[in-house]
Amino acid sequence: MRAGFVPLMTAQFVSALADNALLLVAMALLIEQGQAAFWVPLLKLMFTLSYVLLGPWVGVWADTWPKQKVMMVANGIKAVACTAMLLGVNPLWAFALAGLGAAAYAPAKYGLVTELAKPEQLITANAWIEISTVSAVLLGVVLGGGLVSPAWVGLAWVHTFSTQLDMNSVYSASFVLLLFCYGLAGFLNLFIQGSGKVYAAQPWRFISVCKAFGHDMQRLWSDPLGSISLSVTTLFWGVGATLQLLVLAWAQAQLSLDLSQAAYLQAATAVGVIMGAALAARWVALHQATKVLGIGLLLGMLLPVMLWVTQWQAAVVLTTLLGIVGGFFVVPMNALLQYRGVVLLTAGRSIAVQNVNENTSILAMMAGYSALLYFQVSVEYLILLLALLLIAVMARVMWRSRSLGLG
Repeated sequence: MRAGFVPLMTAQFVSALADNALLLVAMALLIEQGQAAFWVPLLKLMFTLSYVLLGPWVGVWADTWPKQKVMMVANGIKAVACTAMLLGVNPLWAFALAGLGAAAYAPAKYGLVTELAKPEQLITANAWIEISTVSAVLLGVVLGGGLVSPAWVGLAWVHTFSTQLDMNSVYSASFVLLLFCYGLAGFLNLFIQGSGKVYAAQPWRFISVCKAFGHDMQRLWSDPLGSISLSVTTLFWGVGATLQLLVLAWAQAQLSLDLSQAAYLQAATAVGVIMGAALAARWVALHQATKVLGIGLLLGMLLPVMLWVTQWQAAVVLTTLLGIVGGFFVVPMNALLQYRGVVLLTAGRSIAVQNVNENTSILAMMAGYSALLYFQVSVEYLILLLALLLIAVMARVMWRSRSLGLG
């Protein structure tokens, strides 16, 4: 891979680390302000909505400017959001601004990966990006947890610093530290080498952008390989977001763990994803990507095993295995989708289509999950329903793939 890939991976790691820590600090700030409990999940909702609503524009932006510059500006928007919270702006609106920055960052980051890596290197490149991102999520949660812990805010110098800032929050020093992280990510962006690829100018009028995005969506969904990979990644991220919450509920209901202990099972899943991504990079070539569709079916079949697990040790093994299978499955599908996207469209526009579909799936699955909880559906039935959905969709995708002679 070209020399620009390592700085790209490092910069996005630091930026993603700060994003995940910022979410926890923003949650703590809402609690400190005495806001209602339903405000906390709204933070994630506002963040995700940015990907969906801004998708048509951020893809065009990522192809209009050099992508490393788009990443720099997007990182700056996140830093402005962090500063806004420090200055007392409502965390909900400030975090929506952070979502805008993240939405712009994604097509530039993944688009640059597609431009810097050769087609046969895409699975390896995606594996490293996935490993970097999941590691950033894990360490970001640890960093965010530390920045809102009584041990941190109770330190004498932290208390003195927050008092001197006079921002009416014990988390002022935490926000300043996160601003340093965003500053470091911006500095690392200076070392990213662009691909030099230039795309034709695109119109910025509202109607024109919407029509062009609709055409891009239709073109990717009508392509045999594009539609298979897009349907799989769309399903995967919706299921993954639901499974995150379901694992917490399952651990508390069936394993009698408290919330902090249950969170370790999520960490085990993340470690598994890293392992699965590394294995995919080693064993799967791009032209073999459709061969892993059966792994998605296996993932659905593993979910009901949760119903028979009663000990935390077995739960750690199972959640790690789920992560391995998921990582091994999604990395080749991401690589295939990026390859078809850049062939059919452009790097930035294809990633924008992918982001809109995947985040719409997350919103829909979260809404469905919340509705089922409202009707008091048990954790056991939720697990079975999620498994049946995954198995049914993957069986349909595999049948279509074979009918087209793709695997």
